[in-house]
Amino acid sequence: MAINPSIITRDLDKVAEPTGNIYESIHVIGQRAKQISSTQKEELTSKLSEFASTVDNLEEVFENKEQIEISKFYERMPKPSTLAMEEFMESKVYYRHTEADNSEK
Repeated sequence: MAINPSIITRDLDKVAEPTGNIYESIHVIGQRAKQISSTQKEELTSKLSEFASTVDNLEEVFENKEQIEISKFYERMPKPSTLAMEEFMESKVYYRHTEADNSEK
């Protein structure tokens, strides 16, 4: 997925359109951004844990370079909020109204 990392001015009416409410749309986007952030953090932590070592030696210098490259890769990725907004605007985010679901039961 190619996402433009620069700041984009959004038409609030288009953001509000899927839910009918701008605040609800922003809430859905925020929740999705938290999911994306959590997933990225887990991936990064698992990749960096492969390099965990208590011994200082010459091999560790090479491993540190790999750790730095992995970290730089994640730093260059689009922000979770940007990814969430793109997914929401492309109708790729599933959401539902839990209040309505609870009142029907």
